[in-house]
Amino acid sequence: MKTCELSVIKYILFVFNLIFAVSGVGLIVAGACVLSDVGEFSHFIEGRLLTPPVVLIIVGCIVFLVASLGCYGAIRESYTMLMAYAVCLLIILIAELSIGIAAAVYKGDFDVTMKNIMKESLHSYNESRADKLAWDNIQSKLKCCGVTGPIDWPPKTRPLSCCHNIREGTPPPQDFHCQDAVPGDEILYKNGCLDGLKMKAESSANVLMGVGIGIAFVEVIGILLACWLASAIKNRE
Repeated sequence: MKTCELSVIKYILFVFNLIFAVSGVGLIVAGACVLSDVGEFSHFIEGRLLTPPVVLIIVGCIVFLVASLGCYGAIRESYTMLMAYAVCLLIILIAELSIGIAAAVYKGDFDVTMKNIMKESLHSYNESRADKLAWDNIQSKLKCCGVTGPIDWPPKTRPLSCCHNIREGTPPPQDFHCQDAVPGDEILYKNGCLDGLKMKAESSANVLMGVGIGIAFVEVIGILLACWLASAIKNRE
């Protein structure tokens, strides 16, 4: 009876770890997609906000390796390897929880920090090529103007990327002076870039949270299965 139980647990854990390995690849893909989506606006985002997707990619690689260890330990019926596998999963789970808590704590001053960064960058538009490229990119991509709106730009400094051609749906000609438009003109993007960037960051954060919670649930099951199989092996011996 015990031999039958051992075989059943062993193959359940083996199949589970195959699924777990696939979930590791899923973590890598999710982290890479979020990093690609938000990374193009990294000029306005603190490094701490780009850390979670990077960590998720690293965790995905580790999960894939740990799942391989779990598969091997289950087939070999090695008590030591299974316990090492369970400890690795526990460490990964604690790391994920720590990152989640840190992100939740930092979320409180996220708006203020990013707003200050954007305001400083806006006033350096004409002095810094990096700031100029960053602002032209974010205003064109998110169809926005200024930090909270067009009024943020000092007089006669509003860039062409703040405007659009409402009739043809194409950028206005190069000789058009966007700075001559006043807030409220239809030619100007009305929304500020801060809100658009916040929405994009929050959307990416929700993806990371959803994937993280799902993987954490899978990890708890893996720990329980590994401990169960390790206990069965020890009792048999």
